[in-house]
Amino acid sequence: MSLIDIRKRSLCIETIYHEGGPAAATPLRLAAACAVIHNPYAGRYEPDLLPFMAELRSLGTLLATELVETLGRDKVEVYSKAAIVGVNGELEHGAVWHEAGGWAMREVLGEPKAIVPSAKAVAGTGYRLMVPLHYIHAAYVRSHYNSMEVGIQDAPRPNEILFALVMGTGGRVHARLGGLTKDKVSVHDGQR
Repeated sequence: MSLIDIRKRSLCIETIYHEGGPAAATPLRLAAACAVIHNPYAGRYEPDLLPFMAELRSLGTLLATELVETLGRDKVEVYSKAAIVGVNGELEHGAVWHEAGGWAMREVLGEPKAIVPSAKAVAGTGYRLMVPLHYIHAAYVRSHYNSMEVGIQDAPRPNEILFALVMGTGGRVHARLGGLTKDKVSVHDGQR
């Protein structure tokens, strides 16, 4: 029997043309793919979460593929992941997404090196979570530090978990604060 029972999914796309300055030649697109599933461990302590984490790889692949199909694989420059656990669960039920969601995005995107940032919370229905984003090949590319809000109005219910993956097509529209730029990444260690 599968540990994954999806109640609903969502896909949210933002297109940013400007932030008060001149319009970008190419607008920035950010997208979040979410899935709300039943929490198989709600209301009880489960010592072994590894089978759940392993099974969630398929959900991660589904969401990552949807994002790549939406944005274009060669256009994705930023990524992140998030989990909102309903109040009958625990934070560790969301932490399983670190490996499952991160692995899926790396697999679908061709193994980028930078760590996949994340955010997670245990919260009530309708909670919104700000998810940090950064460049997929080097975490220290300052122009690509950004965030996107994820959440669904009727989720997660107390016995559910909302899992989200986020991708985007570039850095902030008017980034101009110096630091390492994507064209100067040379070490290829996921950091610089």
